[in-house]
Amino acid sequence: MKRPPMTKKGADRLRTELDRLKSEERPRIIAAIAEARAHGDLKENAEYHAAREMQGFIEGRIQELEGTLSHAEVIDVTRLNAGTRIVFGATVDLSDEDSGEEISYQIVGDLEADIKQRLISVSSPFARALIGKSEGDSFEFQAPNGTRNYEITGVRYED
Repeated sequence: MKRPPMTKKGADRLRTELDRLKSEERPRIIAAIAEARAHGDLKENAEYHAAREMQGFIEGRIQELEGTLSHAEVIDVTRLNAGTRIVFGATVDLSDEDSGEEISYQIVGDLEADIKQRLISVSSPFARALIGKSEGDSFEFQAPNGTRNYEITGVRYED
Protein backbone atom coordinates (compact mmCIF):
# COMPACT_ATOMS: atom_id res chain seq x y z
CA MET A 1 0.00 0.00 0.00
CA LYS A 2 1.33 3.41 -0.97
CA ARG A 3 1.78 5.82 1.92
CA PRO A 4 -0.15 9.08 1.46
CA PRO A 5 2.10 12.15 1.19
CA MET A 6 1.87 14.97 3.71
CA THR A 7 3.89 18.14 4.12
CA LYS A 8 5.95 18.59 7.27
CA LYS A 9 3.85 21.65 8.12
CA GLY A 10 0.63 19.61 7.75
CA ALA A 11 1.99 16.82 9.95
CA ASP A 12 3.01 19.37 12.59
CA ARG A 13 -0.51 20.85 12.53
CA LEU A 14 -2.05 17.39 13.05
CA ARG A 15 0.42 16.59 15.87
CA THR A 16 -0.56 19.85 17.60
CA GLU A 17 -4.24 18.93 17.35
CA LEU A 18 -3.50 15.41 18.64
CA ASP A 19 -1.53 16.77 21.62
CA ARG A 20 -4.37 19.20 22.46
CA LEU A 21 -6.98 16.42 22.29
CA LYS A 22 -4.93 14.15 24.55
CA SER A 23 -3.74 16.72 27.08
CA GLU A 24 -6.75 19.08 27.27
CA GLU A 25 -9.94 17.68 25.73
CA ARG A 26 -9.71 14.08 26.92
CA PRO A 27 -9.14 15.02 30.62
CA ARG A 28 -11.90 17.67 30.42
CA ILE A 29 -14.42 15.11 29.11
CA ILE A 30 -13.38 12.50 31.70
CA ALA A 31 -13.99 15.10 34.43
CA ALA A 32 -17.37 16.03 32.91
CA ILE A 33 -18.40 12.35 32.86
CA ALA A 34 -17.36 11.91 36.50
CA GLU A 35 -19.31 15.02 37.51
CA ALA A 36 -22.40 13.90 35.58
CA ARG A 37 -22.16 10.44 37.19
CA ALA A 38 -22.20 12.07 40.60
CA HIS A 39 -25.63 13.49 39.82
CA GLY A 40 -27.17 10.05 40.12
CA ASP A 41 -29.48 8.16 37.73
CA LEU A 42 -27.60 7.78 34.43
CA LYS A 43 -30.65 6.76 32.35
CA GLU A 44 -32.12 10.26 32.35
CA ASN A 45 -28.91 12.23 32.80
CA ALA A 46 -28.51 14.38 29.65
CA GLU A 47 -25.13 15.79 30.74
CA TYR A 48 -23.75 12.27 31.15
CA HIS A 49 -24.98 11.13 27.72
CA ALA A 50 -23.71 14.30 26.04
CA ALA A 51 -20.29 13.91 27.68
CA ARG A 52 -20.11 10.23 26.65
CA GLU A 53 -21.01 11.16 23.08
CA MET A 54 -18.33 13.87 23.04
CA GLN A 55 -15.85 11.35 24.45
CA GLY A 56 -16.63 9.06 21.52
CA PHE A 57 -15.97 11.87 19.03
CA ILE A 58 -12.69 12.83 20.70
CA GLU A 59 -11.44 9.24 20.93
CA GLY A 60 -12.38 8.69 17.28
CA ARG A 61 -10.49 11.81 16.21
CA ILE A 62 -7.45 10.77 18.29
CA GLN A 63 -7.44 7.36 16.56
CA GLU A 64 -7.86 8.99 13.15
CA LEU A 65 -4.96 11.40 13.76
CA GLU A 66 -2.68 8.67 15.14
CA GLY A 67 -3.45 6.44 12.16
CA THR A 68 -2.92 9.26 9.68
CA LEU A 69 0.39 10.31 11.19
CA SER A 70 1.68 6.73 11.44
CA HIS A 71 0.91 5.96 7.79
CA ALA A 72 1.77 9.27 6.12
CA GLU A 73 4.98 9.89 4.24
CA VAL A 74 6.03 13.26 5.63
CA ILE A 75 7.87 15.35 3.06
CA ASP A 76 9.93 18.43 3.86
CA VAL A 77 9.09 20.54 0.81
CA THR A 78 12.00 22.92 1.47
CA ARG A 79 14.33 20.04 0.55
CA LEU A 80 12.68 19.29 -2.78
CA ASN A 81 14.85 20.39 -5.65
CA ALA A 82 12.34 20.57 -8.48
CA GLY A 83 13.29 24.09 -9.59
CA THR A 84 10.37 25.73 -11.39
CA ARG A 85 8.63 22.41 -12.13
CA ILE A 86 5.48 21.69 -10.14
CA VAL A 87 5.47 18.61 -7.90
CA PHE A 88 3.85 17.73 -4.57
CA GLY A 89 4.44 20.47 -2.01
CA ALA A 90 4.87 23.31 -4.51
CA THR A 91 3.33 26.69 -3.85
CA VAL A 92 2.10 27.86 -7.24
CA ASP A 93 1.34 31.47 -8.20
CA LEU A 94 -1.26 31.75 -10.93
CA SER A 95 -2.70 34.52 -13.03
CA ASP A 96 -6.22 34.03 -14.37
CA GLU A 97 -5.74 35.08 -17.99
CA ASP A 98 -9.43 36.01 -18.31
CA SER A 99 -9.95 38.12 -15.18
CA GLY A 100 -6.34 39.09 -14.37
CA GLU A 101 -6.83 37.78 -10.81
CA GLU A 102 -3.66 36.58 -9.06
CA ILE A 103 -3.91 33.57 -6.75
CA SER A 104 -1.57 31.11 -5.01
CA TYR A 105 -2.12 27.52 -3.94
CA GLN A 106 0.06 24.94 -2.24
CA ILE A 107 -0.33 21.32 -3.34
CA VAL A 108 -0.60 19.18 -0.20
CA GLY A 109 -1.76 15.73 0.93
CA ASP A 110 -5.45 14.81 0.91
CA LEU A 111 -5.74 14.94 4.71
CA GLU A 112 -4.32 18.45 5.08
CA ALA A 113 -6.16 20.12 2.19
CA ASP A 114 -8.08 23.25 3.18
CA ILE A 115 -9.29 25.48 0.37
CA LYS A 116 -9.81 28.41 2.80
CA GLN A 117 -6.05 28.35 3.48
CA ARG A 118 -5.34 27.80 -0.24
CA LEU A 119 -4.09 24.26 0.39
CA ILE A 120 -5.30 21.99 -2.43
CA SER A 121 -5.24 18.21 -2.41
CA VAL A 122 -2.66 16.51 -4.61
CA SER A 123 -5.46 14.27 -5.89
CA SER A 124 -7.79 17.14 -6.85
CA PRO A 125 -8.39 17.75 -10.56
CA PHE A 126 -6.85 21.23 -10.32
CA ALA A 127 -3.64 19.96 -8.66
CA ARG A 128 -3.40 17.14 -11.22
CA ALA A 129 -3.67 19.78 -13.97
CA LEU A 130 -0.74 21.68 -12.38
CA ILE A 131 1.66 18.81 -11.63
CA GLY A 132 4.45 18.49 -14.16
CA LYS A 133 4.02 21.99 -15.52
CA SER A 134 6.59 24.77 -15.00
CA GLU A 135 6.74 28.46 -14.32
CA GLY A 136 5.76 30.38 -17.46
CA ASP A 137 3.40 27.67 -18.74
CA SER A 138 -0.21 28.47 -19.58
CA PHE A 139 -2.99 25.93 -19.35
CA GLU A 140 -6.72 25.56 -19.69
CA PHE A 141 -8.77 24.10 -16.84
CA GLN A 142 -12.32 22.84 -17.11
CA ALA A 143 -13.89 24.26 -13.92
CA PRO A 144 -17.50 23.60 -12.85
CA ASN A 145 -18.41 27.15 -13.91
CA GLY A 146 -16.69 26.92 -17.30
CA THR A 147 -13.26 26.86 -18.87
CA ARG A 148 -10.56 28.94 -17.15
CA ASN A 149 -7.19 29.91 -18.61
CA TYR A 150 -4.24 30.31 -16.25
CA GLU A 151 -0.60 31.27 -16.52
CA ILE A 152 1.84 29.90 -13.95
CA THR A 153 3.72 32.99 -12.74
CA GLY A 154 5.72 31.43 -9.92
CA VAL A 155 6.67 28.12 -8.34
CA ARG A 156 8.36 27.87 -4.96
CA TYR A 157 9.03 25.29 -2.29
CA GLU A 158 8.67 26.78 1.16
CA ASP A 159 7.41 25.63 4.49
